[in-house]
Amino acid sequence: MCEDFELTFDLAEAAPAASHTVLISGGDRGIGAAAARAFYRAGYRVAILYHQNAPAAQALAGELPGCTAIQCDVASRASCEAAFAAAEEALGRVDVLVCNAGIAQQKLFTDITPAEWQQMLDVNLSGAFHLCQLALPGMIRRKWGRILTVSSMWGQTGGSCEVHYSAAKAGLIGLTKALAKEEGPSGITVNCVAPGVIDTDMMASFTQEDKDALAEETPVGRLGGADEVAQMLLFLAGENAGYITGQVFGVNGGLVI
Repeated sequence: MCEDFELTFDLAEAAPAASHTVLISGGDRGIGAAAARAFYRAGYRVAILYHQNAPAAQALAGELPGCTAIQCDVASRASCEAAFAAAEEALGRVDVLVCNAGIAQQKLFTDITPAEWQQMLDVNLSGAFHLCQLALPGMIRRKWGRILTVSSMWGQTGGSCEVHYSAAKAGLIGLTKALAKEEGPSGITVNCVAPGVIDTDMMASFTQEDKDALAEETPVGRLGGADEVAQMLLFLAGENAGYITGQVFGVNGGLVI
């Protein structure tokens, strides 16, 4: 005989103890800044990496007392090594790594230069490689860790006029799936969030008409918010997500199913 039961899902319960820490790349704006705020509210000690926008990073650090902002070019291994060391010094350790830093460009494939192709891969894919390699020794030693990558729905489906972006974001998905298998025995989960059309400053070049058209194409009838992606990242970082690894979670309003 089956009994009726009620399944509840409380994101607040997904967060671990306040002593846990998170490092977020690309944390000065958009999804990264929303994630910093969400983790901070949940009791995490937070450090963010930023590339060039020091005023935005410092403003966020001021908004979140105790948050540490660290300059880093994720395309550079040396810069990542210096930034990660600074984050460990500030936080004590890195329990959760959110690989969010990224760039985008819309361009016909035949017009993409080799330098543009390489930069897209260096920032969007190699940046995650560098930070994961730096974070893993400590996580393995402690037998606990969470690695979260931020891909895109175009990494799942491919996007016209964004071949280099789509290729880099697809690479993140492959990295996530393979690394999850390798690190699962060490108590580390690795998951990916693939946002759809999220209304952040990366869409600054889009007209309102473009945004309205994209919203109309989306089954839920609107664009996504950065905080909605941040809430998924927060859940996947928590203790309640310990049996979830190697997965890709679309936050896309139903555009990709």
